[in-house]
Amino acid sequence: MILPFVRTALLPGCSAIALLASAEPANAQAVNTDLATAAAAAAGATQTATEIVVVGTPEESYAIGGSFATVTNDDLRRTRVLNVNDALRQVAGVFVRDEEGAGMRPNIGIRGLNPIRSTKVLLLEDGVPLGYAPYGDNAAYYHPPIQRFTAVEVLKGAGQIRFGPQTIGGVVNYITPEVPDEFIANGTIAGGNRDMLMLDGMVGGKLLGGGVLMHVNHNQTDGNRDNQALRFTDIFIKGAWELGPDHGITVKLSRFREDSQVGYSGLTRAEFAAAPRSNVFVNDDFQTERLNATLAHRWDLGENLRLITTGYYHHFTRDWWRQSSNSGQRPNDASDPTCGGLANLLTSCGNEGRLRDYDTYGVESRLTVDHALLGFGGETEIGFRHHEERQARRQWNGDTPDARRPGTGVNAGVRENNQRDTNAFSAFIQSRFDFGALSIAPGVRAEFIDITRRNLPIDVLVGGRPLGAVTAPTSGSESINEVLPGIGATWQVAENVTLYGGVHRGFAPPRVEDIITTAGGSVDLDPELSWNYEIGVRGEFVPGINADATFFVMDFENQIVAQSVAGGIGTQLTSAGRTLHRGGEFALNASSRDAGWTQGDTDVFARLAVTWVADAMYNSTRIATAPCFDGATAGTLVATGAGAVPCGVARNVDGNRLPYSPEWLVSGAVGVEHKGFTGQLELISQSSIFADDVNLIPVTPDGQRGLIEGWTQVNAAVSYGPPGGTWEVFTSARNLFDRLYVVDRARGILPGQPFTIQAGVTLRY
Repeated sequence: MILPFVRTALLPGCSAIALLASAEPANAQAVNTDLATAAAAAAGATQTATEIVVVGTPEESYAIGGSFATVTNDDLRRTRVLNVNDALRQVAGVFVRDEEGAGMRPNIGIRGLNPIRSTKVLLLEDGVPLGYAPYGDNAAYYHPPIQRFTAVEVLKGAGQIRFGPQTIGGVVNYITPEVPDEFIANGTIAGGNRDMLMLDGMVGGKLLGGGVLMHVNHNQTDGNRDNQALRFTDIFIKGAWELGPDHGITVKLSRFREDSQVGYSGLTRAEFAAAPRSNVFVNDDFQTERLNATLAHRWDLGENLRLITTGYYHHFTRDWWRQSSNSGQRPNDASDPTCGGLANLLTSCGNEGRLRDYDTYGVESRLTVDHALLGFGGETEIGFRHHEERQARRQWNGDTPDARRPGTGVNAGVRENNQRDTNAFSAFIQSRFDFGALSIAPGVRAEFIDITRRNLPIDVLVGGRPLGAVTAPTSGSESINEVLPGIGATWQVAENVTLYGGVHRGFAPPRVEDIITTAGGSVDLDPELSWNYEIGVRGEFVPGINADATFFVMDFENQIVAQSVAGGIGTQLTSAGRTLHRGGEFALNASSRDAGWTQGDTDVFARLAVTWVADAMYNSTRIATAPCFDGATAGTLVATGAGAVPCGVARNVDGNRLPYSPEWLVSGAVGVEHKGFTGQLELISQSSIFADDVNLIPVTPDGQRGLIEGWTQVNAAVSYGPPGGTWEVFTSARNLFDRLYVVDRARGILPGQPFTIQAGVTLRY
């Protein structure tokens, strides 16, 4: 009942504002400073200013009443990043957990939130949702290559309510290159150990009165484990045209294709001890394809108004055929007599096909009003979005290791066949009021979400035999409506120093499968809700040294966690109740050239990002049981982070640390640039983390529970190219000392990145 009313009431209001603005005299000159900064960029680029600003240029970001960070193109180049993990580790507050070794299924957490499959962050590309189902299944089984982007932004704090639906931890926004006015072309080829190969090329220039840019990337590597072959290709096209003085459009098309030999299961304790990078599931296969089209239009409605409207469509298909989903699922006689045990893994043991298709589309309009129109400082942004998702999900169990269709064995057949639909309407308004050195930015966001799940009949026949139980169709639906207020403020206490702070309502909707059961009933799983607070200071405290320090609190009324203590992304989720996150972040960037200590082509630089999550704990009653293993009987004491407790006995874990939340994260680098030479040495460090809610320390036989020890890794990157020249050579090395460490236990033990070296050459026209 609420959703139709809001649509009826608000959409005409937006139209009325637009009509009122269109009555202003047309102005062919550039818009005022607040709006023009959105169009400012490198010389020689076609600028239509159609892309949504998340953090933006320094001129735009100074008034953000919250913490943010930008990984610039220089940061990406100096580090010679291999994937998105290398980029995001440079940001304070961000925890990136590796998985297969290519960053194609990133695990990104912010401020102590579990990073599993990036479900608790909002991923954007140029301000538009990047995920294939950000409302109904916000899991990152796809990620573009980092080479597609020129910068990465991370926005935390109250400014998140401009986006959604995830407004808890933060927003990660990837920025694509500007379209050039003049012809450009460049290409890179790089190779390294573990069968690493990267081919990257870009070409662009004028076309039909505007400009077009095309970027193609192919990456392959064996990643972190044996018997893996990760292969993916990305094609990205971007065009920009000015349609007179007041209108501009940007069109983006992309196709991503992955064809990888990669499994889902980690290792047992014994397997890891015997061969830490082993992988027996050589027939596992992962196939994805993502098609995307985005059309954005800018309309300058007079000197102080701008309307940006963006339409987007994503199609994503994912077929993952695997013989195991976790280290506890090993073929044995009891579960599959046809298989008969792990010895027959490559012959008579079957597999599971987890087949997914997603169609996601939406349209969003944002109207920016400069307050000069009203006679005072600041601006207001009003936005509306209609968004729809269609999921088709199937599970086909095959009879053989390389089956690609349902089988007829005991455990084979069609095990899942359902559709999950999400319709969402959202609206927000956020204003910034300037009072000299003080700026205040109140805002509010509303989310109205309708969810439907239809379980289709399983009645596929082969030779007259049903594959799985014949079931009748069932369906269920739920609605979620939330209003999310927030307010941020900045106070410029000195010429280059700003205090900032804010509070906002955090929100994340549950997945479709976690709110509606297979039978169509309600799980009664509430949305994640929190109150988020932060206060900080940023600025150039001395010439050439910029720093940002933040203290944060995230007080959850309800946090969603895995019901299984070692649950992966496919595990049934449950409401954990109250949880509490508290800590601090510190970031520093230094440049001798900016400080005036060195001149011209010489720069000694350094960066540091420190995250301290002092508390990430259960803050209400939660009952859990420490396991008994290795012959122990119930009542035997077992070591946990809270001290020795009796195994096999249910107890309250209130006060225990949340899984996968390190207390300390450190990323730092020092380097030098001199007349075309760049060299950088980087250190990354992570403190230990618990893998379950009882904070178990010894490792269980399946490897899914037990402490994950902290680790430190040293990386290096070197490059040289004549200043202004047409070529550049480079090399980079990760984990220089080849330290063996564990990154994950959710589905069994996964090892971290081994020593990895890459060398390449770039040619430019």
